[in-house]
Amino acid sequence: MSSIHFIGGEKGGVGKSVLSRLLSQYFLDRGQPYLGLDADQSHATLSRFYPQYTRPVNLDSFDSIDQIMEFATEGEQQILIDLPAQSERFLDRWIDENGVLDMCAELQIPLLYWYIVDDGLDSVALLETFLAKYGSRMNIAVIKNEGRGTNFATIDAILHSDPATAGGSTRHAALPALHRETMRKIDELSFSFWGAENIKDKNLEHLSLMERQRTRVWIKKTYALFDELFIGQPC
Repeated sequence: MSSIHFIGGEKGGVGKSVLSRLLSQYFLDRGQPYLGLDADQSHATLSRFYPQYTRPVNLDSFDSIDQIMEFATEGEQQILIDLPAQSERFLDRWIDENGVLDMCAELQIPLLYWYIVDDGLDSVALLETFLAKYGSRMNIAVIKNEGRGTNFATIDAILHSDPATAGGSTRHAALPALHRETMRKIDELSFSFWGAENIKDKNLEHLSLMERQRTRVWIKKTYALFDELFIGQPC
């Protein structure tokens, strides 16, 4: 059975690309068949870091975005879609006009929307709007990115008052921050997170011993977070 993972959040710069890369590496490290779909054409993160597993998709074209369901019915794989900021209206249109959520239910294809936020007030307002629209209709994982803020009290208050949180269809977790300069170096070297942990050939530029160790500890914490979120989820 395939599973569909949308990595979203209307606000830009909150860490959607980092979360997409982490989940991609998680699925690969767990030996799960994986396909990445790059919907963020301005950054094309998955195409840069995981090119052999990634295809482009255009949210503004039904012919293109329809591929998500085609891929989901072709075989058993984890399908991850990295969404750009301010793309919700395109996804809304595709979901509503095609009955995508009903179709997933009929075909028993799990769909999980990963909604990543920082601690800004605009993230609060956008999350409230999203939960009002989809909180009772799909499984949602709200990810509070500690690399983009530390005070999530307002976000937590919204989640605790949301009926979908009590019902279990909306879950939430805090994504730990990686040391800023270490992350910057990983990006500069265009390393996958596997490469960041493991490449140490003296003939190739690579992370230092302690940078690799920091990355390894961070990834271990993040994988534990993912394991916890997936408990009780069909995906």
